[in-house]
Amino acid sequence: MLMHIRKALFFTGLITLFSSNAWAQNNDFKFSPEMVSHNIYSIISPSFGLPTAENKGWNSNSYFFVTEQGVLVFDTGSSEAIGKSIKAAIKTVTNQPIRWIVNSHSHADHWLGNAGIADDNTEIIAKKQAANTMNKYGKDDVKAFARMTKGITGNSQLLYPSKLLTSIEKRSLGNMDIEFIFSNNGHSEGDVLMWLPKQKVVFGGDVLSSDWMPIIIPDANVPNLIATLNKVIKLNPDVVLTGHGNVTTVESVKRDAKLLTHVWQLVKSGYQAGKKPNEIITQARAELTSSYAPLYKNFTSAIKEQITTMYKMQSA
Repeated sequence: MLMHIRKALFFTGLITLFSSNAWAQNNDFKFSPEMVSHNIYSIISPSFGLPTAENKGWNSNSYFFVTEQGVLVFDTGSSEAIGKSIKAAIKTVTNQPIRWIVNSHSHADHWLGNAGIADDNTEIIAKKQAANTMNKYGKDDVKAFARMTKGITGNSQLLYPSKLLTSIEKRSLGNMDIEFIFSNNGHSEGDVLMWLPKQKVVFGGDVLSSDWMPIIIPDANVPNLIATLNKVIKLNPDVVLTGHGNVTTVESVKRDAKLLTHVWQLVKSGYQAGKKPNEIITQARAELTSSYAPLYKNFTSAIKEQITTMYKMQSA
């Protein structure tokens, strides 16, 4: 179970960064949704890394949009309490019922809030592979998060997806047309992104990044991740919503695709030439630091973790 937690919340070797004392000292979450596009709202966590007592388990972003038939929530946080706070925030915007929840993937900081948000008639949507992982590790994740946060996240009730995606789908929800996009395990098994073509908004979960380096965990499929980023680039979204970090634009996706392509090729060619990881890290820092360090908050530490992880993938 511990290995699952370490993989699910790898976060390029960081435990927690960029906490805000103003919210960390308040025991209650009073989220203030920010409109990012017409009828689309964000709830952005200022914390990046593992759940801790300081951040009270709130380490991932959630989003929602309001349709003529109800509200859709994309990712629900890492505890039932956080889910309840998200639901309260939604009620400050609309009295529409919460009809749909989309869980972007199986990592617990993105779905343990399901029970705090869902109503009796809420459909919870995820890819089948992700739902299988949730069922396998959910109870362990609740216990692990409670330990990490010194009990603050509590004993979250587990509410699993009820609508399992097995193929790419298009749906019309109220006045919103949506398309589900699969990353083919780019970040983790069972990732799903969501695209609103009329609004030109993409919801990316941990497949997409803004302030921090792309999250590469041991189970990631880097070539498929790069392919997914290039697919998103072709969509040319106006708004990019990520699992962690601030709302961004397609320029961040282009940046990540270019970086990962460069790093993956360095690791592949270096491995084939018999280089050690530290040699490739030194080369990458020499070639990439001036261009990319200003673009990410964690480039120096994360480039080392990325290369170490990618190197191990070469022999898999």
